[in-house]
Amino acid sequence: MKTLLALIGFLAILCVIAAAVFFFGGFYNVAAAVDDPSFVKSALANIRLASIIRHATDTPPMPLDDPATVQAGARAFSERGCSNCHGAPGVEWAKFSEGLRPDPPDLKEVVDQRKPQELFWVVKNGIHMTGMPSFGLIEVPDREIWTIVAFLKKLPSVSEEDFKAWTAKP
Repeated sequence: MKTLLALIGFLAILCVIAAAVFFFGGFYNVAAAVDDPSFVKSALANIRLASIIRHATDTPPMPLDDPATVQAGARAFSERGCSNCHGAPGVEWAKFSEGLRPDPPDLKEVVDQRKPQELFWVVKNGIHMTGMPSFGLIEVPDREIWTIVAFLKKLPSVSEEDFKAWTAKP
């Protein structure tokens, strides 16, 4: 039994050394033009999701299904530049977003998988090593961030016409 435990410990130490050599030895390519190895991509996605779930504790200060709140969120989404990276109904992603790694998610495909608290946390705090900025750092009020969350939760069913009407300049 001691031999087996010693072998497991030895193999664990070898794995740590190999990982250190790989990452700190410059073998891991940090270029955005190259995809991450699948094990790195998977590890980062799992770490990101676990962190978001653990830290997302705020609750909405207003009903998120109120049409006025959703429309205000659409305006904020447009005015704050969110559609540059994520697109919007009838709005193409900006060309520069194609160079971001990881790719910005198509929010229509992921918002149903996230709780409002999680979306709020991501918008407010941003995410390291992605292009997602922290709107909290630029002092966007929490109430405005919650309107963006309200819009995001409705995004899969928002038509191009509605988005255009909601974001039109008066």
